[in-house]
Amino acid sequence: MRERVLILGSGDQAIELARATLERRDSGFHIVGFVDNKPELVGKSLINPAVVGLTDNIVSLIDQYQVDRIVVAVEDRRGKFPIEELLSLSLSGRVAVEESARYYERLTGKIASEMLRPSWLIFSRGNRFTDFEQHVRRLFNAGLAALGFVLSLPIMLLTALAVKLDSRGPIFYIQERVGKNGRIFKIIKFRSMKVEAEAKSGPVWAEEDDPRVTRVGRIIRKLRFDELPQFINVLRGDMNFVGPRPERPMFVEQLSEIVPYYSQRHVVKPGLTGWAQIKYPYGASVEDAIEKLRYDLYYIKNQSLLLDPIIVFETIKIVLFGRGGR
Repeated sequence: MRERVLILGSGDQAIELARATLERRDSGFHIVGFVDNKPELVGKSLINPAVVGLTDNIVSLIDQYQVDRIVVAVEDRRGKFPIEELLSLSLSGRVAVEESARYYERLTGKIASEMLRPSWLIFSRGNRFTDFEQHVRRLFNAGLAALGFVLSLPIMLLTALAVKLDSRGPIFYIQERVGKNGRIFKIIKFRSMKVEAEAKSGPVWAEEDDPRVTRVGRIIRKLRFDELPQFINVLRGDMNFVGPRPERPMFVEQLSEIVPYYSQRHVVKPGLTGWAQIKYPYGASVEDAIEKLRYDLYYIKNQSLLLDPIIVFETIKIVLFGRGGR
């Protein structure tokens, strides 16, 4: 009962759409092939499905391959583009016609920045909550943070004691992070690294089996206990319970220069947990930042009063099973 999908285009976007669909066998979609206006590509396999025909014959190809959906992945539409045919097919109800970015978003739960057009975010619902929704959201954040602080207080006391006995230095680690609209605030964490861990190297990404991490630090990072003091940041209004994780100013500056739309992460408050944290394993590199941005943009575009509790529930599952920390 899977939908049969025909991809209009043969470039990198089209191939990525097919790859993402093939990786998700239970997605409910089946790629029947590609169409393009280049005769030399007909019959050629681009990844697994082949180019099954030319753009001029798209109407007959719909019937031949019993297509249910056309996904438009043409990167340059200044040439020949079958707008009349697509309009007729869509309005008649014969097939669904969908932009590549929308299809990819629904399929993967993230937004590919390389497929993204500014209008995709401009016309999204985004942060447009009603006054009632904003009030409910503030109560949700404050209530959940207060409850989390009270329930985790015994764990935090034990963690503080362990940090103090394990290595010299302060119990808490205060670090500058970038918040909503680029505002700098100070995040609170249990110290998990040695004192002056970055004295020689300066700010660097964390690594797997990072030698700067203490014995207790390795445990509390795995269990995410080092993040528990951030309930205070939520109660102070620096952060929401759910949102993109706040990054350090130096890394934000670097990533904003090389990653398209990276600064859009800061149109909302950062979070203690987020969509990227439940969908993507912990990572600390430029490549990881790009991948996490895709999930962050999805959250920013689709944030709602329903999505936040889903993320909180999934986060609890991750913490209980102790996966994803580093």
